[in-house]
Amino acid sequence: MQQIYLDYNATTPVDPEVQDAIIPFLREHFGNPSSSHSLGRACKEAIEEARGRVATLLNAEHEEIYFTSGGTESNNLVIKGTFFQLENRTANFVTSCFEHPAISVPAKFHEELGGTVTFIDCNEHGVVSADSIEHAIQSNTKLVSIMHSNNEIGSLQPIAEIGSICRERNILFHTDASQSVGKVKTDVEELGVDFLTIAGHKLYAPKGIGALFMRHDSNLIPSVHGANHERGVRPGTENTPYIVGLGVAAKLALKKLNTSSDQQQQKRDRLESILKREIGDGLTINAEMTDRLPNTSSVNFPNVNAANMLKRIPEVCVSTGAACHSDTVSLSATLRSIGLSEKIGRGTVRISVGRFTTDEEIDIAANHLISAWDSTHE
Repeated sequence: MQQIYLDYNATTPVDPEVQDAIIPFLREHFGNPSSSHSLGRACKEAIEEARGRVATLLNAEHEEIYFTSGGTESNNLVIKGTFFQLENRTANFVTSCFEHPAISVPAKFHEELGGTVTFIDCNEHGVVSADSIEHAIQSNTKLVSIMHSNNEIGSLQPIAEIGSICRERNILFHTDASQSVGKVKTDVEELGVDFLTIAGHKLYAPKGIGALFMRHDSNLIPSVHGANHERGVRPGTENTPYIVGLGVAAKLALKKLNTSSDQQQQKRDRLESILKREIGDGLTINAEMTDRLPNTSSVNFPNVNAANMLKRIPEVCVSTGAACHSDTVSLSATLRSIGLSEKIGRGTVRISVGRFTTDEEIDIAANHLISAWDSTHE
């Protein structure tokens, strides 16, 4: 059975060049980066080279990049690190209604500690307006966090506009760009953010490595306390092999950004075109009428339970947008936020192509999806 992987938004395979860069730091260059001898210094130099590569990708300064274990840790660092340093823990936090749990769960934790959270709604295309952010800001708002792109439907948010509003109000602004980095341009100067999150495994690096951009005039209280690794923001002996891997992944992302984005959009559009032609008017695509990630398609297959449909084609790796149990349907926060009904949402499938996706795979996957829908729809 030929496996066709179209779930790149869940995780990417590790690029062969990234693998090749990692291996020497598992076998030969195993020193502790904090050690003063030659093995330690070699690792320290490799980490700093990787830091520079990530900074270049984001148009940031070298010292504004901090390595973490991934997107979840980076997001928690920003939220907890912002509010834990305040004497008054009742400060307000503004975020969107469809953030990843790595934002929404810490937001609820902030509420449990006595703070307040304002959740901003989006429109039917999955976009939060800058005006709604401006109107939500209160006198005690200390942090705004809006994802750069939605991980399910791919809608891009007006980050630069929101950044401008936050700068005028002297409010810290964070964006979780885990799904965006390497797919679209993420220039921190153009975006006007104080913090930006990277998850390595969305960028053809391994799982368990990420980064946080923190503007040089910002400040955070660390979530974990220990020695002075990562300038005290993220204590713990550095994961040298994976940091090196993330650095190479960032270098490749910058090199391939424009051509890779165009190629992925072509493949995404090819797939959508086939599905529309063969299934007809009942099929709809979420966020189709707004700017979205070039690789992402959230397709509503009509009159079908997507989970049951996909069981017929285990060779195609994609994701559903709802959890369906007998007569009940649990839509994701994103699908609820854009106003999708349970009837439509239960047929939602997220398809995300990537750097290694071929036209042949697109055609085969489309045929499998159409066949599975045809045999299961009501």
